[in-house]
Amino acid sequence: MEILIKNIRVIDPHSKTDDVLDILISDSVFSDICKNTSRKTSKVIDGTGLWLIPGLIDMHCHLREPGNEEEETILSGSYSAASGGFTTICCMANTQPSIDNKVVAGYIFEQSRKALIEVLPYGTVTIGRKGELLSPMGELAQAGVVGFSDDGNCVMDSLIFRRALEYSKTWQKVVVSHSEDQILAKNGVMNEGLLSTKLGLRGIPAEAEHIMVYRDISLAGLTCANLHLAHLTTKKSVDLVREAKKQLNNITCEATIHHLTLTEDALKGYNANAKVSPPLRTQEDVKALIKGIKEDTIDAIVTDHAPHSEEEKGSGIENAPFGMIGFETALPLAMTLIRYGIKPIKLIEKMTCTPAKILNLKPNTITRGAEANCVIFDPEREWVLKKENIYSLSKNTPFLDKKFVGKVLCTFYRGAPVYSDKTLL
Repeated sequence: MEILIKNIRVIDPHSKTDDVLDILISDSVFSDICKNTSRKTSKVIDGTGLWLIPGLIDMHCHLREPGNEEEETILSGSYSAASGGFTTICCMANTQPSIDNKVVAGYIFEQSRKALIEVLPYGTVTIGRKGELLSPMGELAQAGVVGFSDDGNCVMDSLIFRRALEYSKTWQKVVVSHSEDQILAKNGVMNEGLLSTKLGLRGIPAEAEHIMVYRDISLAGLTCANLHLAHLTTKKSVDLVREAKKQLNNITCEATIHHLTLTEDALKGYNANAKVSPPLRTQEDVKALIKGIKEDTIDAIVTDHAPHSEEEKGSGIENAPFGMIGFETALPLAMTLIRYGIKPIKLIEKMTCTPAKILNLKPNTITRGAEANCVIFDPEREWVLKKENIYSLSKNTPFLDKKFVGKVLCTFYRGAPVYSDKTLL
């Protein structure tokens, strides 16, 4: 199948392209890229006013298969991700059972063959994510995991985490750390501060994050291993990373789209859909995260897509699990950061080629001969997020019934449309 997209704004950070072009997709690749082509094909899309961007890469999400398939499967997660413009998603290892051996890893890869897009799992750092014994990291690396993480749990034992960093170098895999002191954070519901006091909810102090970010940076310096700090939330954490990067080149970090766009105020009214780990912080922290994006202290923007059932989230804010879904709202939310002076090409970079570089993946790029993983995005389309239109099996998001500006119209994976809102195809 050949598809010609005419007069579309191509924004590709990998090739540093931001121009209005004509794009021909055929035989799963970009076969021609030029201006004002006279070529005729059976399928022509008028891209006037639209953007064509590389397929997004989410280096931090949660799928619930195996163990909690009623909340999300690999297949349903891929549908949800494709509708949000993602062509590669990397799922964390906190499944039931956890991905701490080659059998479970193999199961993930087998199920991913049914997915609409590329699904790559992490392996655990420790067996059962208990923080006590290292997982068989070599076995997991040979099975194809994209990196190692106990995300959801912090590896509290510093010696074990040191060994994990050291061993990871053998297979050139990144270690992703959930940097949070679990003793300080224990039983916490939200950010510790005036609002948590007013709401009568146990708080999670920012210091729980700062302590472990400092420790993890220190161990990365000691071992010279590649460390990636997951979902930073505070100004102090950004400051620590900024200073560390002046001396070390083996540290990267990320921020979630919800930590960039929401504050602790989202929990007013005891909204359990806004209960996430680590918690939403203050406006000062959000400003610091955005500054970190602008100056490249923060390398990647992720979803931390975390599906949960309505029953679980409806059990009261103190009992409800942490997490919100995020695939389908990630790109329009990211585009809201343009008002802070961040250019679209930088935002897209944080969601495409930089995650690929961190994970040693082939980057998605809109260049002649490259695999056609790309997204048609309407930056002006207004739409409202409705429960019945969410592709994820779970609906736990604080953005229900909210109006968005900017919508994914079509997602191509290996040249084939895997999602379309039916206005183009």
